[in-house]
Amino acid sequence: MNPTREAVSALRNARSVAVLTGSGVSAESGVPTFRDAQTGLWENYDPMDLATPEAFARNPELVWEWYEWRRKLIGEAKPNPAHEALSELEKRVPDFTLITQNVDGLHREAGSENVLELHGNIHRTVCSKERTTIEPENFIEGTPPKCPNCGAFLRPDVVWFGETLPVGVMEAASEAARNCEIFISAGTSSVVYPAASLPYEAMESGSLVIEINPDDTPLTAVADIVLRGSAGEILPALSSSGE
Repeated sequence: MNPTREAVSALRNARSVAVLTGSGVSAESGVPTFRDAQTGLWENYDPMDLATPEAFARNPELVWEWYEWRRKLIGEAKPNPAHEALSELEKRVPDFTLITQNVDGLHREAGSENVLELHGNIHRTVCSKERTTIEPENFIEGTPPKCPNCGAFLRPDVVWFGETLPVGVMEAASEAARNCEIFISAGTSSVVYPAASLPYEAMESGSLVIEINPDDTPLTAVADIVLRGSAGEILPALSSSGE
């Protein structure tokens, strides 16, 4: 059977689906990947000087300004057909979980509701000490601004290199992977752990694993169905399978 038809047929009757998305999905909205954003003013900086706890401790102003610049870039992006297709798929599947490595918030903007953000959300700001979310109207002005409760610097609510993923979010992602009938990996290189372990957890539990990617990844050789192409091209065809 044609791989696309096979995927469409499987999804038509699926009661539980988990989807993992990566930077390839956001790239189709014009969101630069982390390393692609090392341009212009920032091209001479190593990512390790901009996205680690040590970098923030050493030069919080530099790190804050880098993330402010990235927020502006991301703020100009809009959801693409892949985001919209996943939002539609969620409406049709009784038990649907969207797990994303992206920090841009575009899945929620497209209407997805049950979203697990493994690496955080660049639009949220937290206290670097207490990790509580602080709304912009409550910032104590500065670069970076400070927490109104304890006076510590504020930081973007993202997972930096060397930091662990939020325990509750990763546990929920693992549970979704283990309990789904179909697991879709879309636009991710399948090399960043622990997210890259999720399709294997799904496979071990008997799930059908579908990979959507223009290129081969470590997952390609073991996925049940491999669909070559961009998520923006393929996901709309899959999400309309029940119509």
